[in-house]
Amino acid sequence: MTMGRGATLLQRQWQTGGWLSTLLRPLSCLTGLAIRLRRRAHAQGWRKTWRAPVPVVVVGNVYVGGTGKTPVTIAVVRALRERGWRPGVISRGYGVKIGPAPRSGRGTLSADDFGDEPALIAQETQVPVAVHPQRPLAGKALLARWPDVDVIVCDDGLQHLPLGRDVEIAVDDERGVGNGLLLPAGPLREPPARLDTVDAIVTNRSMHATSDSAAGAALGVPYRSDMRLTPSRYVNLVSGESLSAADFMARYGATPLAAAAGIGQPERFFSMLRHAGLNLVQTLPLPDHYAYHGSPFDSLQAEGVLITAKDAVKCAGLGDERLWTVHADTAFSRPALFDWLDVRLRAAAAQRRQRHTQPPPPPGKVD
Repeated sequence: MTMGRGATLLQRQWQTGGWLSTLLRPLSCLTGLAIRLRRRAHAQGWRKTWRAPVPVVVVGNVYVGGTGKTPVTIAVVRALRERGWRPGVISRGYGVKIGPAPRSGRGTLSADDFGDEPALIAQETQVPVAVHPQRPLAGKALLARWPDVDVIVCDDGLQHLPLGRDVEIAVDDERGVGNGLLLPAGPLREPPARLDTVDAIVTNRSMHATSDSAAGAALGVPYRSDMRLTPSRYVNLVSGESLSAADFMARYGATPLAAAAGIGQPERFFSMLRHAGLNLVQTLPLPDHYAYHGSPFDSLQAEGVLITAKDAVKCAGLGDERLWTVHADTAFSRPALFDWLDVRLRAAAAQRRQRHTQPPPPPGKVD
C-alpha cells in the first residue's frame, strides 16, 4: 500500500510549486485569513488561553507531518527527568475518538484508545500521558491525576493557541518550508515567518546529509540544533528477544530483510537502516498512522521485517514472528540544548512562584 498518485504529485509541488499548487492558492489565502483571525482573537482576549500552574514546553512544526516531533518529544522528556524534573505529556490523540473527557494513563497504553504517538511516548518514557483535542483539558486532567508533575511537554500543538506555553520547539527537516505556501497549496500550517518566533529549532537530518543549521550557531532565539536517528536496539515483537545494534548486525547483517513504516516519511526510516549496513531487499511504505487492522506484511517474503517503534505499538496482535521493532537513539549536534531548556524552564517556574507569593494590592487600589 503506497501513497496515491495525486498525493505524490501534491507532495512534489509542495516542494517546487507547479500547476496544482497554483490552482490551490486561493484556498491557501483562506487558510492564512483563518490563522490571522485566530491569533487576533487570542491576542485581544476574545478567546481564552489557559496558563498552566507549571511550565509548558510545546514541541511542534509548521511543515505538516513527518518531521520527527515524537522522537524530539521523547528526548525532551528523558532529558528533563535526568535534570530532576517530573514531566508529564499531553497530546491530541490523533486518529482516536476521545469524547468529551480526556484520557490519561502511563506505561503500556492502547494505541486504539490514546493514539499511536501518545502510546509510544508513554511506553518509551514511562511518564504520565493525557490526550484530548483541547490540550488545556488534557493538561488539567494530567495535573489532577498526577499532581507531582512539575512540567508539561505537549507533543504537537504549536498552532493550538488555547494552550499557553513557556518554550516552543519547532522541528523541521531537509525539506525546509517547501514552496513556502500555506495548506493546501503548500505544506505549511503557518507562514514561514512563524519560525522566527519560536524559541528553538531542531532540524531532523538523514545520516548522509551535511549539517548547516547548528555548526557554530550562537546562543539566542531561535536556539538551533540538528538531530539524527541511529538504530540502537532491535526487539522481536513476538518473542521479546532484544538485540543491540551490533548483535543484530552480527546475526542478520547478511540476511535479506524487509522494512515497513507507517510514518510521515517512510523513506527516512529505510535510509537509516541501509546506512546502518542492513540488506533491505523489500520496503513497504504505508500511510502515516496506519491502523494495522489487518496485516500488510503478507506480500513481504524476507526472513525478517523491520518496523518503527511507532508502528510496533499497533502490531503486537498480528503474531508475525518476523517482525523486529527498531528502537533508535536521537543524537543532537548541540546536546547543550537541554541545559538551555532546563534554565528556561527553571526561570519560568520561578516566575510562577513569585506571582503566587506576591501580596494582594491594598484595598481600593486598582492594579
